[in-house]
Amino acid sequence: MRIVSEKTLRQWAAMNRDAEPWLKAWLKAAERAAWSSLRDVRITYPHADGVEVKSGRIATVFNVAGNKYRLITSIHYNRGIVYMLFFLTHAEYSRDKWKDKL
Repeated sequence: MRIVSEKTLRQWAAMNRDAEPWLKAWLKAAERAAWSSLRDVRITYPHADGVEVKSGRIATVFNVAGNKYRLITSIHYNRGIVYMLFFLTHAEYSRDKWKDKL
């Protein structure tokens, strides 16, 4: 998969040092992956979820660092691209305000 934007992911990792090892491992795994559906994602990340947002599209959400954070992505399986959308604390994610921005 191609990651857009890897730079953003690295910035999130630098700002959240406790999540940095997980984010770096996720980046390597995602770059090597050939995901064609959420089912494929769940082989590696069983707790990944597809969440419908305001636009009706599906965002793929990953639990990070023992559920402390959420990595929210948009995966375009047909093009092999993963877009970085948000990196939120569990509390920020639970407020659901991020869904209105998509």
